[in-house]
Amino acid sequence: MLRASEVSPRMFDSDLFDFFSRTPWWVVPLIWLPVAGGMLTLGLVRGVPLLWALPQVVGGVVAWTLAEYLLHRTLFHWVPATSWGPRFHFFLHGVHHQWVNDPYRLVMPPAASAALAVLFTGIFRLLLGPTWMWPLFAGFVVGYVIYDVSHYALHHFKWKMRWFVQLKSHHMSHHHNPRYAELRFGVSSRIWDRVFGTMEPKA
Repeated sequence: MLRASEVSPRMFDSDLFDFFSRTPWWVVPLIWLPVAGGMLTLGLVRGVPLLWALPQVVGGVVAWTLAEYLLHRTLFHWVPATSWGPRFHFFLHGVHHQWVNDPYRLVMPPAASAALAVLFTGIFRLLLGPTWMWPLFAGFVVGYVIYDVSHYALHHFKWKMRWFVQLKSHHMSHHHNPRYAELRFGVSSRIWDRVFGTMEPKA
């Protein structure tokens, strides 16, 4: 059972809430990869040709990297100018910056990711309709899984591959270097930081 410990401090007074504030990294692919497979299957069954579906899946992964960047840059770093603003920010994202290596608070709890999935279901349906949305959404979900698993790996793995070392340096500078506290928002990719000019402080 996931209990409060030295490596994963208590976040809520309620034992139940505190328990559900923790998520092992492997829960994310366990839940969401079958969902992505189901979405792709649904699109194919409804008539999306396989040769069209596969590029849509790739496009969905790319679309997630943009969503990841924008969510991190805007919502996750937003502190509403209200009495409850700092507490809201802490629960949403500040907890990760305070307990940066907590192994159970590096991926999104299923309830939060399910709420986002419902929101994006509506957006994808509005943009693409009830048939063509599914392959793209499947790729979007795969992109989310890559993001969350990458986030855990960046904090706890010590792989020596060049791309991983560069990505880890990119993310750790966001956490540990004050010059980059409001920069380098990409986690699974550095592409959008380059596109939107958030790689380096402005001179």
